[in-house]
Amino acid sequence: MFVDEDPVRLCPAHGRWITELGRLFDVVWATSWNDDANRLLTPVLGISPLPVLTMPQAPFRPGAKVPVIAAYAAERPAVWIDDAHTPEALDWAENRQEPTLLITIAPEIGLSRASVDEALRWNGELERAPRTAPCS
Repeated sequence: MFVDEDPVRLCPAHGRWITELGRLFDVVWATSWNDDANRLLTPVLGISPLPVLTMPQAPFRPGAKVPVIAAYAAERPAVWIDDAHTPEALDWAENRQEPTLLITIAPEIGLSRASVDEALRWNGELERAPRTAPCS
């Protein structure tokens, strides 16, 4: 694994939760682990490999994730779950025209059911929100 890394917090439910999120969202890895996330985590989680947004070679400034994630999200609504949302990430989310939700998780806890439920609830509210018709 990686030297000098904090431990990764996993529980048996994580695979089910990620699968559940994948029914409504395009779930991708956006981590300095890059392809190692699939190699190391998907077997433990019992999930299929996920697309990987390639990040710069570690170590890199956490704010360097923003342009990669912004390019992937493009003009779609986006939920970004991370343990290190930077000022650049907050600024990006606040200034997007598309609905955007940042869910910051505590690294000492990891992904929680509450975070999954928050994303699912947000998606439900987004689907019920009135939409304006394009002008012709």
